[in-house]
Amino acid sequence: MAQMNPYLNFNGTCAEAFEFYKSVLGGEFTPPGIMRMKDQPPSEEHKVDPKDAELVMHVALPVGSNILMGSDCPPAWGPVNQGNASAISLTTADDAETKRVFEGLSAGGKVTMPLAPTFWSPSFGMFTDKFGIQWMVGMEHKQ
Repeated sequence: MAQMNPYLNFNGTCAEAFEFYKSVLGGEFTPPGIMRMKDQPPSEEHKVDPKDAELVMHVALPVGSNILMGSDCPPAWGPVNQGNASAISLTTADDAETKRVFEGLSAGGKVTMPLAPTFWSPSFGMFTDKFGIQWMVGMEHKQ
């Protein structure tokens, strides 16, 4: 079975965002860690503009059995437009984890639906984090 992993693009804030996600979700970045544009081998086809050297080329943070990945988009590629077409849905195991993750990731962002019981989850909420990424956090519904 294929595995699906969200990949987020940023306008120069990828490293900051992923350090924040790691501080809330735990874990460690997969080796070799945060790769910068300057870390790619030099080639004629892919020259790195010196002002883009510190942008993130790739980072991956395991979360459960999935991997949250991301990168910055150099300005020459055009701006990244955060919108409402997608969200990351995170399922938690218990009430304490649900509150910790929701409060941690929503800090500095905008809560659009506070944590509350729903007919599909004992505790569910939505927010846009301080980097413009939309999240849905819900506790696993146990029969």
